[in-house]
Amino acid sequence: MCGRFVITSPPAAIRQVFGYAEQPNFPPRHNIAPTQPIPVIIIENGARHFKLMRWGLVPSWVKDPRKITLLINARSETVNDKPAFKNAMRRRRCLIPADGYYEWQVSGGRKRPYFIHRSDGNLFGLAALAENWMGPNGEELETVAIVTAAASPDLATLHHRVPVTLMPDDFARWLDCSEDDAAPVMALLKGPREGEFSWHEVSTRVNHADNDDPQLLLPITDEQRAAEDAPKPVRKAAPRKAAPPPADDGQGSLF
Repeated sequence: MCGRFVITSPPAAIRQVFGYAEQPNFPPRHNIAPTQPIPVIIIENGARHFKLMRWGLVPSWVKDPRKITLLINARSETVNDKPAFKNAMRRRRCLIPADGYYEWQVSGGRKRPYFIHRSDGNLFGLAALAENWMGPNGEELETVAIVTAAASPDLATLHHRVPVTLMPDDFARWLDCSEDDAAPVMALLKGPREGEFSWHEVSTRVNHADNDDPQLLLPITDEQRAAEDAPKPVRKAAPRKAAPPPADDGQGSLF
């Protein structure tokens, strides 16, 4: 799966790799979380464009976005069948630029985060699906989900699912929805080859989406791990004072 990812490449470098017309300027992001606005590259009117969309897809047929489960990932094995994704798979395929992502592994009874990145350090694209939701009062919401696939044996030691990651040679093929048919791109929906990605354990500070700084990407030290694993002191709650009886206002009450 993919629940957090990272964009640290300069905007000019991302624009050059993905080939969109706009020239956005945005800061590096070290801990992007669901529901946040994220950069998306999609083809509109025959050209690649940069847009900001909310991470967490809302199908176009939903009546109230507040009443559905947040769809941050789409399983590659079922994208052509699930009502939430099948139209987007044919008509609204897109890419999300990324320099890496996080995954959590349970070890010693604790969930430990790892930063995962290409072994060659290159920027890549996350295969994604976009939808445009229109509300009854004309409100509009553009949303996106990241496609996932089964992990290669090496990455499966962390988690059995991984985001589908694409390199520039496959960008045009994935983005081209002119045929209104997903069959030509199904072969792209797979995990990376063994050795294509590397990873290291990082601090549990990444667990909190409010933390967003370069230190999140650094390998955790033995001292940091010991401090994070140490039992937290238990704070005793202060005794509560009894509330004074309410004043009688002369109106009476059943309770």
